[in-house]
Amino acid sequence: MSQPDEPRADDGAPQGLAAEALAEARAEASSPMASRVDGAVEADQDAAAGAAGTDVAQPHHPKGSLWRDRNFLTMWTGQAFSQFGSQITTVALPVIAVLLLDATEFEIGLLNAAEVAAFLLVGLPAGAWIDRMRKRHVMIWADAVRAVALASIPVLWALGWLHVWQLMAVGLVIGIATVFFDVSYQSIIPSLVRPDQIGEANGKFESTQQIAHLAGPAIAGWLVAVVTAPIAILVDAVTYAISFLALLRTRDHEQRRAPEDHQPILTEIGEGLRWVFGNPLLRRIVGTTAVSNFASTMMFTMLPIFVLRQLGFTPQAYGIIFSLGAVGGLLGAIATPRIVARIGEARAIPVSAIAFSVSGAAVPLAAIFPAAAFPLLVVQSFIASFTVLLYNITQVTFRQRITPPRLLGRMNASIRFVVWGVMPISAILAGILGQSLGVVPTLWIAAVIELASALFVVVGPFWTMRDLPAAPSEPATA
Repeated sequence: MSQPDEPRADDGAPQGLAAEALAEARAEASSPMASRVDGAVEADQDAAAGAAGTDVAQPHHPKGSLWRDRNFLTMWTGQAFSQFGSQITTVALPVIAVLLLDATEFEIGLLNAAEVAAFLLVGLPAGAWIDRMRKRHVMIWADAVRAVALASIPVLWALGWLHVWQLMAVGLVIGIATVFFDVSYQSIIPSLVRPDQIGEANGKFESTQQIAHLAGPAIAGWLVAVVTAPIAILVDAVTYAISFLALLRTRDHEQRRAPEDHQPILTEIGEGLRWVFGNPLLRRIVGTTAVSNFASTMMFTMLPIFVLRQLGFTPQAYGIIFSLGAVGGLLGAIATPRIVARIGEARAIPVSAIAFSVSGAAVPLAAIFPAAAFPLLVVQSFIASFTVLLYNITQVTFRQRITPPRLLGRMNASIRFVVWGVMPISAILAGILGQSLGVVPTLWIAAVIELASALFVVVGPFWTMRDLPAAPSEPATA
């Protein structure tokens, strides 16, 4: 699928930067649930080459479109299956907890916290660790772990042993594997394709992810209704197994960093943190993103109980809400270059932040107008997806552009530690508030916090600027 309307890299940006920003932005706009490892995976030609002390041969890259590159297509196929599969778990897991196990509000909060706790526990050092490993091997092991963890759910359910705490354990394991997979995934493309194909490769992966977000939740809702939620989870486990096999057959030419290039982990982590929080514009962006994620996690935690139990929607309707909302994300990605060209890159950030922060109020409003609950939830999801993609594409492109290449991994890990690390705290708080105050009051509290999230970028220098800084610069050495 061609991407004529992808965000454009500004002058001086490396080739493919805009496509990489789009993929990263989509990742940050998504609810994280679904990465890592060492040299234990040696069932390929790289092991023999390494043992012989020879350089690893680079895979053959056919000229022309990547659709002719069998090696790329092998990995792409595996990722396509796992992208669709992850949408099944996004719908099926809360259905199991709410409808089959009758989980309380606090238990749902703990379940959501378990799914994203890894970003707080290992998110910060993950970038530094993975820089010392082979990225594809990390991804292979992460897929294997996720497949086995998910497969345990239908087995336990069939035996009558499934409990909410087991869902929490599975969510924690999958979350840890996902952290390592995602960080590796963002860095492996240059070792798979030629430099002039990086933009095309990111575009193809992003297009697949967009389609998965559009069709996946609706298909997941139908699948849950037809074969039950635990069996639907098994389908997702199979998709991770397919990705595992595809990665085993994929070849790359990545070389491990030489041990002498390694600095102490804490030194490398500190350098990344100083780079992020030493930039006043990045500080404001991180503030808005973190507070917004805190609020949206509170909403997302209570949403299954609100939609499935209080509003009485079916799992199919629950999935359709996500699918229709994802249309906004697709249109937001397409419209971002035009919006940025019209109002300026800098102003796009506060404009989009105002829009998605205001849209959160539509969720608790659905309790006041239950007859209009479905369209209200769809419209809220659509507006939030559209404006979050506009916000993320703009700010991710900016931070990738200004960050030296050697700090990109640590910059992303540092930001994710903050903006995703607040999620498990928010999920637990949502469970406590939902249990003590009720689901709808908790949703209103989240809506107020969401509204406040925009203040970091609304009150600041963005309105007085049109373009954000473009020149890369190195941080001062300590």
